[in-house]
Amino acid sequence: MKSIMKTLSIAVLVVLSMSQLALARPDLRQMTCLQAQQMVQRNGAVVFTTGQYTFSRYVLDRRFCNRGEAAFPQLGPTRDNPRCLVGLECRQPLFSN
Repeated sequence: MKSIMKTLSIAVLVVLSMSQLALARPDLRQMTCLQAQQMVQRNGAVVFTTGQYTFSRYVLDRRFCNRGEAAFPQLGPTRDNPRCLVGLECRQPLFSN
C-alpha cells in the first residue's frame, strides 16, 4: 500500500511540474498589445510563444542583450494587433565599429 501511495504522489508531482513548464512561456497571441508591452516592461525580458511551434524573446532595452548584440524593434502578433511593437530583439548588428 505504501508503494502505491508513493508512486501516486510522484506521478502527481510530475504532472504538476509539467503544467508549470507549460505556464512558463506566455502566449503572445492571447494577450493584448498593451498587456504584452507591460509584461516586458515589468520583467525586462520575456520569452513569448508566438505561434504553434514558434517562440521569441522580447527585451526592454540593450541591457538585456549579450555583449556585442544590439537591440532592434520587434513586432509580434497579439490578440488585438497582428503587428504590435512588443519590445526589442537582441541580435548581432550588420555592421560594427
